[in-house]
Amino acid sequence: MIHRISARLVLLVAVVSTIGCDRVTKHVATTALAGVSARSYLADTVRLEYVENAGGFLGLGADWPDVVRTTFFTTGTGLVLLVMVGLAVRFRWHGWSLIGVCLVLAGGASNWVDRVARGSVVDFMNVGVGPIRTGIFNVADVAIMVGVSVLLLAAARPAKGVTWNRSSD
Repeated sequence: MIHRISARLVLLVAVVSTIGCDRVTKHVATTALAGVSARSYLADTVRLEYVENAGGFLGLGADWPDVVRTTFFTTGTGLVLLVMVGLAVRFRWHGWSLIGVCLVLAGGASNWVDRVARGSVVDFMNVGVGPIRTGIFNVADVAIMVGVSVLLLAAARPAKGVTWNRSSD
């Protein structure tokens, strides 16, 4: 019983910390980076640049009509987040799967709050070497990508007790 409560507490702290970190860094980006040129660090490996992304991943859908974009990114994202919570509860996800879904939920919820409040998401980080660079992203995006990776790795792991034997014919 105590183990279950402490595991839930750790997950709750992780979710709240992820959302809090994302909200604080977006606030700092808005106050320190909006209206100024990009800042470069570590020999241009890291760039900080304020962008309001009305679309999704890499700005996809930013040019869609407002009604379509709002429906897809705000309403659709909210529904997907609720479905993920429902699936995690219904199927009693635990271990790495639960950690992964909590990271996706935390990042998705924080970006969703941006969409509801301002109609776009604040992005501000870009990393790369030379011409090989990422898109501009935020802390919530990192949480989502890490969470999806954890979910994929958890799904790829064979279940306990399952062995992979080849029959020799």
